[in-house]
Parts: sequence; C-alpha cells; structure tokens
Amino acid sequence: MKPQKIHTYNSMPLPTTITPPSLCPAPIFPPNHPHFPPRNQFPPRPIFHRPRMATLSGFIAGSQLVGSSGSGGGGDNEARTLIEYVGGGGVDVGDDLVLLIHHLQYACKKIAALVASPFNSTLGKHTGFAAGAGGSAGGSGRDAPKPLDIVSNEIILSSLRSSGKVAVMASEEDDTPTWIRDDGPFVVVTDPLDGSRNIDASIPTGTIFGIYRRLEELDDLPTEEKALLNSLQTGTRLVASGYVLYSSATIFCTSFGSGTHAFTLDHSTGDFILTHPSLKIPSRGQIYSVNDARYFDWPDGLRLYIDTVRQGKGRYPKKYSARYICSLVADFHRTLLYGGVTMNPRDHLRLVYEANPLSFLVEQAGGKGSDGKNRILSIQPVKLHQRLPLFLGSCEDMEELESYGNVQQKVNPGYEV
Repeated sequence: MKPQKIHTYNSMPLPTTITPPSLCPAPIFPPNHPHFPPRNQFPPRPIFHRPRMATLSGFIAGSQLVGSSGSGGGGDNEARTLIEYVGGGGVDVGDDLVLLIHHLQYACKKIAALVASPFNSTLGKHTGFAAGAGGSAGGSGRDAPKPLDIVSNEIILSSLRSSGKVAVMASEEDDTPTWIRDDGPFVVVTDPLDGSRNIDASIPTGTIFGIYRRLEELDDLPTEEKALLNSLQTGTRLVASGYVLYSSATIFCTSFGSGTHAFTLDHSTGDFILTHPSLKIPSRGQIYSVNDARYFDWPDGLRLYIDTVRQGKGRYPKKYSARYICSLVADFHRTLLYGGVTMNPRDHLRLVYEANPLSFLVEQAGGKGSDGKNRILSIQPVKLHQRLPLFLGSCEDMEELESYGNVQQKVNPGYEV
C-alpha cells in the first residue's frame, strides 16, 4: 500500500513577507472535528523581522495602540514610541527636553530591571548601602530609605548628569537638592522608588518625577540657595510630569501640558510604546482608595463621605468599593483609568515630589488634585520635603468629597508619621 503523505507544520514554505492579519482566511473546520483542524489548514508561519517600529495591531485585538499620523507616518496601525512622540510625532517639546526624556526613560528601564531582579533583596550588601543610610529626607521609621531607594536615586542622578540638560535635581531621598550644572535648562524633582517597602511582597512600585524650567533670574545667587529655590516652584510652572509603574507591565505615564499619555514597555524592542493616548479619567468612578483601617482617626467629614458612598446614598446612586494597594503610583494609576478617588487624608505625602507631579497628570486627564480644600498646583511650597493631605481623582467625585468640608486628618494617634 502506498504510504500516505503526512503534512507537517514545519515543512511548509516560509514566506518572506507578513500577510496582514485581516487578510488571513479563517480556517475551515470539518464538521466532524470542530476542535482539531488538519495541520495543513493552519496559516503559514510568518518570518518576523525587527523593524524600526513594530506593527502590533494584528496581535493585540481591541488595543488602544495609536498610529502615526502626518507626513511620513506609517499608517494607523504603526506603533509610536515615547521618543518619537515627544520628538514631533505627537507633541514637539524641543530637542533639550527630548534628550532629557530619553535619559530619564533609560534610568527607569534600569530601575524596572532592578526591581524585578532576584538579587534585589541583597543589593545593599553588594553596593555598600545600608537601610537607613544616606540622606533620609523624611526622617526615621517607615520612610527611612531602603537600599533600592538609594540605588534608584543614584541611577536617576547619573542619567540626568549624562543628559547635560539638568541644572538641579531634588529627590525625596536627599536632604538638599543636588546642583548638576550651571547651564542646564531644566529642574527635575523626583521620588525615585515610591512604595519600595512593598517590593518583598511583589507589590507594584513606581517612580514619580516633575520637570520645571530653570529660573534664570536666580543664576547669580549662591549655589545652595538657587538650587533650593529652583526646586520650590509651584505646580503651575511644571513643564512636564509623570510616573513609571513597575508591575505586570512597565508603564511610563506622562504629560507635557497637552493631555496625559501612557506608554508601555515592549521588552522585545526596549521601547516604550504609546498604548493609552489622551487618557481621560471618567467624571465618576465607583472606587475609593484609602487606608480605612484608620477610619476612627478620620475627621467627621471624611467618615461621613465614605459611609455615604459605600451605601450608595451619595450623588452617584451606586455603592462604592474599596481598593487600596498602599503604593501611591499603583493606586493612582488604577484611579486614572477607572475613576473614583485615591487619597491619603494625613499630612504625609510630599508636595514637591508626589502631589504636584500627580496633580498635573490628573488635571491634564480631566480630573482634580486637592489637599481637601485647595487646588494642589496652586500651593506654594515653603519647604523641600513639605507634607500635606492628598486627594486625587474624578472631577465629580472630588467635588462631592470636598463638599463634606472636614476631610483633612490632622491627628495621628498611635501612628508614627
């Protein structure tokens, strides 16, 4: 008997071009074998090249990948990188800021790899840093810097030095700002690794940053004085701000004053790809994010607000749910996507490093940032490590929250700041 020829998947000829997914014919399954089509009915295996920009539309169904537009664009299905976006593909921020963002994203990629490393728990032993060493800006206790905080701080500082575009960097990890160069056009404020105490439990962490123009009118002042005053600018003077979320995906979310946009790290190319263009926070959410273990320490207004929305008796007639990660970047990222409010009613979060950059982002997305009474971006910092209550979220939710009046927690019984 003549042997039957067996078709194998690997024996099929390989094409030299990729057939667009929309043109690939759907396989026809025999009625008696609905789940096991013959092997020769699988589409041919494509050859993947590494183009300058990867085309992902055929592999991420329903994604929010934005296409290039304008002259020379690659069509609606072509992914755009962070550097292409800031270099004129989405906004034109100028060559100096493009170079700064390039170095900043590189630093955040290094931190992402560091956070995911199996060796990060022993990092302090190999670097000579000890937990609590260095310039702890926030004092002792819960916020004493861990080794990863310090190393992340050094990574960012090194990248900013390399950019040649930064005059001064102010960090949550340092007591005083670091003057880098006299002719740097920008000032960078940063929380290098927010939520680092959660790393051992694999809880998301993040980097927060804000970028200002150097105040040239201060150039004749002594270095320490001009470094401090440059770092104490109000949030209304921000040129750009952002955060990088280190989680199941590494997400670089930023704004340059023309909307809020999120880029996701493509590990195959090393590029941050625009996945969430022009983010708009919903005007209402159904989630509040706060450590409600402190419920009995809260002022009456905040307790009444939470009690009301949990029961679905607020202005929005649905029962709210609690979601709290205890990682500011992660809680804020979820709120930005789904709406609601994320908050810390205590005088705990830093105006310069956390409140201003995140308030800039949420306002650019159509939301609101407040200390419970005042717009965050309008507050003039008077100290580098100034703390305050922070409420961020959907416009209508924030207005309802503030209408209760007494929502700032001014006492912390049994709880060390």
